[in-house]
Amino acid sequence: MLFYYGPHSALLLPFVVPGAVATLWLLVRAWRRGAPADALLALLILVPTLSVSQWMLGYAGWFDSHDGHSTVMFYVPWRASMVLGGAYYLYFQSLTNQDFRWRPALKHLLPGLLEWAAFAAVAVYDLVWWRGVLGRPLPDFFGTKGRAATLFDETALPAALLGSVLLLVYGLRVLADYRRYARYLDDNFSDPERLRFAGLRQLLGLQALVLLLSLLFTTLNQIYDFSYDDAWYFFALRGVLIYGLIVVGLQANYAAATSPLRFGAAPRTQMPTEAGLPAPPVSPPAAAAVASIEPVTPAAPDEAPVSAIASATEEAPPPVPELAPELLPWREKLLRLMADEQPWLEPELTLTELAHRLRTHPALLSRVINAGCGQNFNDFVNTYRVQEAQRKLADPRFGHYSLVGVALESGFNSKSTFNRVFKKLLGQAPSEVMRPKS
Repeated sequence: MLFYYGPHSALLLPFVVPGAVATLWLLVRAWRRGAPADALLALLILVPTLSVSQWMLGYAGWFDSHDGHSTVMFYVPWRASMVLGGAYYLYFQSLTNQDFRWRPALKHLLPGLLEWAAFAAVAVYDLVWWRGVLGRPLPDFFGTKGRAATLFDETALPAALLGSVLLLVYGLRVLADYRRYARYLDDNFSDPERLRFAGLRQLLGLQALVLLLSLLFTTLNQIYDFSYDDAWYFFALRGVLIYGLIVVGLQANYAAATSPLRFGAAPRTQMPTEAGLPAPPVSPPAAAAVASIEPVTPAAPDEAPVSAIASATEEAPPPVPELAPELLPWREKLLRLMADEQPWLEPELTLTELAHRLRTHPALLSRVINAGCGQNFNDFVNTYRVQEAQRKLADPRFGHYSLVGVALESGFNSKSTFNRVFKKLLGQAPSEVMRPKS
């Protein structure tokens, strides 16, 4: 009997098959492209797929066949909870840094690798040495299970507990890094929405919930000895996690593969700048200037655009820090470039691309924007875009344009980003602006 189709086994099959197919496909793609994010996503999908597979096969009769199928159920590493914490952490690192390297990262997977090595050692002892070399029968579970596997089962609860602790520790580390990553995006990208990987945080929360329920189930199962039917709902929840990982992970991998992300990477060799000035390190973003955007008129070459992050108390805006004298020429060049070439109309504009046009280093340009304009790169570019959108909304010649058309013509990449940034800078949604008839 290879597979008995019952209501429980058949309903878990739609979770296992996509998980197995996605895992194999990602591993092949990772091997062909040398993409660590694909390999790590495959690992994250593999873990719940193995867990659900064990119970699907159990419902399909493998536990009760009392032959080689039952033996497989005891010696395959179906559980791998201790690999999850490090795998999620490394997956986040591989998404956000194109310079990610395997060699220094493997230590984070060591607990999970040791857990799988323990499964392998038990299988070698019971199946190869005890049964194969010594020729002795397996003493437990109708002659399908050895003593080492029986003893190894007693570690299920400690392993689940340790896996939960590791996931918690690494999850908190990912959340802390994510806050720094959000600042990195604002300092380097003018349209970072698709790079925020918001779904990854929800997945991490779902994974923590699944692992917590796994720990609870393992504990209660040892006390009350649940039936197969009682356990089915828990493993169906793990099946939902498989689909979430596939959908969110593939979207994140595509966004990361098509973007020059280097969060946390070691600084590269600095390129020379005019007058022999070294490219200074990036300073923390200065306090944003708070005032109203002037409509219609773009900034003059020697004037920075005015930020429109209005103060709730309508107090006087804090002064922009005085720029170092040696950086004043760079500020003038930047503003002249913004006025003449209007690079902010390019939705995917990055700090690196803008620095390349100015023939300087991104670190120097970041300092000029932070200290000389009182904004991070994202707010600096979006201020120009909002000014342009405000001008178009007030121009009768654009009265027939939809809000999406105005957004795209002003350099925004989507209506949602346009609405969010416009409201952030002006305190009102674009749809609330009175427009003249064309």
